[in-house]
Amino acid sequence: MILVAGSSNLDFVVRAHHIPAPGETVLGRDFKTFPGGKGANQAVACARAGGAPTTLLTAMGADAFAAPIEASLREASVHLDIVRSTDQPTGTAFICVSDDAENAITVAPGANLALHAQHLPNLQGTSHLLMQLEIPLTTVTAYADAAHKQGVTVVLNAAPVQALPSELLDLVDVLVVNEGELAALSHHTGTIAECLERIKVPTVVVTLGHRGCCARIEGTFLVQPACAIAAIDTTAAGDTFCGSLVAALSQGASMRRALQLAGAAGALACTRLGAQSSIPQAAEVNAFLAQQAANDSEAVDALGVYCGLAVGTYS
Repeated sequence: MILVAGSSNLDFVVRAHHIPAPGETVLGRDFKTFPGGKGANQAVACARAGGAPTTLLTAMGADAFAAPIEASLREASVHLDIVRSTDQPTGTAFICVSDDAENAITVAPGANLALHAQHLPNLQGTSHLLMQLEIPLTTVTAYADAAHKQGVTVVLNAAPVQALPSELLDLVDVLVVNEGELAALSHHTGTIAECLERIKVPTVVVTLGHRGCCARIEGTFLVQPACAIAAIDTTAAGDTFCGSLVAALSQGASMRRALQLAGAAGALACTRLGAQSSIPQAAEVNAFLAQQAANDSEAVDALGVYCGLAVGTYS
């Protein structure tokens, strides 16, 4: 079983021609609310896109914003372990999505900050603990420490990015970041490969948007070109990738296969609006991946070059 410990938010989403610059007001178009939050999104991805038994440990307020999030999670067959805050509202996120599918997000954490060390359940039967950084860093560290001591694989999606203490990184087995987060955590402006080598975590996976992804497993590099899609909304694409990756690994998939499945799930999420509403079913992911052509050597080598890897030093 996978335990996801993290945030739950209600997303307020407006579509506009472009994302406003500082001081700029833009006229938006349609407006909708969607269940979201990195923890909740990744739990849905584990259960729906990955088909893995999943529990979400999260905190929500005693308000109306919690109801649609809980309904979405239950619909995805996620088991819920909710800490109910009576003095903080359910977390919210305000998202602007542009016509070119990019987004800008501001999160009001609310009840997510009420998730603390004492709320961690018994980890018996748990193979993987997946966390993000929309809950207190002290909580993330405490959970990672408890999981590490019990032999549970600790996976951290270091988003939203912030400085991470070495004592936390020492407890992480798999770190998942995007390109900007990788640069921030490695304190390096060099190539992807150079940045990956500077982070002392056994396995580091970096998502590279429309290019694909790259992983360093100890001293071995894997590169996986992206699936070709027509994106309309990139919200939760990274969360879908993370959840699908952990689901595949929890079911015994190789890292190569897990990257393929996660990349396909994340790509499909970009073709739909919203956060949890965009996450595909496992059958859709497998069917979509089956339709993809095998990675050609030119695409693999082009991605390897982008990552700063010499030909022959990756697979």
